[in-house]
Amino acid sequence: MYGMANTAQPVSGASFGASALTSSSLSLSVLVLNRSFVAVHVTNVRRAITLLFRQLAEVVHVEEGRFAAHSLESWRELSQLRSAFKKADEDWVRGVGFDLQAPRVIRLTDCDRGPRQGLRFNRRNVFARDGNQCQYCGRSFPTSELSLDHVVPRSRGGITSWENIVCACVACNVRKGGRTPHEARMQLIRQPVKPRRSPLLSIKLGNPKYESWRSFVDSAYWTVDLR
Repeated sequence: MYGMANTAQPVSGASFGASALTSSSLSLSVLVLNRSFVAVHVTNVRRAITLLFRQLAEVVHVEEGRFAAHSLESWRELSQLRSAFKKADEDWVRGVGFDLQAPRVIRLTDCDRGPRQGLRFNRRNVFARDGNQCQYCGRSFPTSELSLDHVVPRSRGGITSWENIVCACVACNVRKGGRTPHEARMQLIRQPVKPRRSPLLSIKLGNPKYESWRSFVDSAYWTVDLR
């Protein structure tokens, strides 16, 4: 159901295929709802447009506390009306002879499955939880310049868990070595804990571009795996 179409054919004489749309906006995130309007997944704009083209989904547009569902055809028509009044927090993709507003939320019309439970414990989520900030020196680094550190070293019985792994720059990790922070005379900025929901989702909710997501996820106790 979530797969990309291999080819895309024109609809009503217009080039609607994802391959006909060119923009960096195609990689932006889109919240996916099931048929009951429950958030179950996060995908990107390119895949969302493919699902819309295959009539497997519809756009859920949220504005001023109200939301409406749109097919790809009606979403294109609405985009044409809105294109003259583009806002700073909107993203657009350029098609052949038209601009399409990047959807933020889509609904799968034949999907009844619920959200995936459980939070993945991986490098990407740890970096997101710590905000790409070294938990010893407090400086921010690109992911490529960060490492993961066991607060209590494994040689001392420390386990690989949310509560014992922190984001650390290479210099601090080398300085600490196989010692505890106390032994290395280093202090943690904050104690590591397991997040209540996906750190990446929390980052998205803090971005004004994804304000519409709050209508579906802000008060829910669920986690979502971002791809």
